[in-house]
Amino acid sequence: MVVRDVARSVEFYRRLGFRPAVEWSGYAKLANGTGILHLAAAGDPPPDRPKVALRAPDDTASAVVAAIVVQVADCRRACADLVAAGVELLGEPVEPEWGGEIRAFLRDPDGHLVEINEAFA
Repeated sequence: MVVRDVARSVEFYRRLGFRPAVEWSGYAKLANGTGILHLAAAGDPPPDRPKVALRAPDDTASAVVAAIVVQVADCRRACADLVAAGVELLGEPVEPEWGGEIRAFLRDPDGHLVEINEAFA
């Protein structure tokens, strides 16, 4: 995902259980044991992808450019921990009408949609 400030995003995703695996100027690779998240700073096209620049989302109020789903053992607990750490949820954790999971949504510092999901076994 393209972010405006890699260090800020690394700190945000640490709250969701991700840990840096690789970091260097303008880039971070994070892992949480089950998934990997690549964060990159916006930038002009390099030689290997001419005419394709990286840009963070502009309209984060109503549009979703990228979304991430983080599966947790206890959605309500994870959300309570996030709120205690200062993260604002878009709504309370809910079990959708189709059942099988509990989920809640929030936005990361760049507006990317993040779903916290607890799937029932």
